[in-house]
Amino acid sequence: MMEIYYMEDDENIAMAVKEYLSRKGYEVSVFGTLESGRKALEYHIPSLALIDWNMPDGEGNSFCRWIRSRWKELPVIFLTVRNDTRDIISCFEYGTDDYVTKPFELEVLHSRIRALLRRAGNVQGRYLSCGSISIDKNKTAVFCGEEEITVSQAEYQLLQLLMENKGKTVTRERLLNQIWDNNGNYVNDNTLTVTMKRLREKLRHPSCLKTIRSFGYRMEDGI
Repeated sequence: MMEIYYMEDDENIAMAVKEYLSRKGYEVSVFGTLESGRKALEYHIPSLALIDWNMPDGEGNSFCRWIRSRWKELPVIFLTVRNDTRDIISCFEYGTDDYVTKPFELEVLHSRIRALLRRAGNVQGRYLSCGSISIDKNKTAVFCGEEEITVSQAEYQLLQLLMENKGKTVTRERLLNQIWDNNGNYVNDNTLTVTMKRLREKLRHPSCLKTIRSFGYRMEDGI
């Protein structure tokens, strides 16, 4: 199911849009502030983001720039009461893919969403995210905040495996088997410890990367 994150502080509009799009087969999560939307995106990447320009804790333009600094391919639609040509141009300068002017017909919004998703494809499985750390699997790239971090192949595979199992403890045995033994490389247990140490240092010792003593490791949000 396609997931949509919708940043909107007007509850009546938000519920009308959510109910309509839910009937069309989308899973819609509504966020009344940009900060709550930001936290949700750091936990999970949806198929598309709908962003109201004027929010209680800021404007959608800065939020869109933040999205583009981390997930360049995530489809974004602005919802705005501004319809001046300069305002429309600025929407695209901030990184949005499309815009819909308020008030709008729900059918029109749905049509724009479908068209954008057809063009963009489903980017949901492309990105992995946990706290300030994110992975772009298409580019085999690791980011800490907005900065791309250079990692070795083993460090990348280690981080990807942990992020794909976010919230679950991955045993040391499984990590050694999947990352090293599958490649035909015999290693001892210390190899994992050293690789993890280097990865932590490169990622600036993130609090979301937990060591489960004598057992394994776990990526965990909200820490």
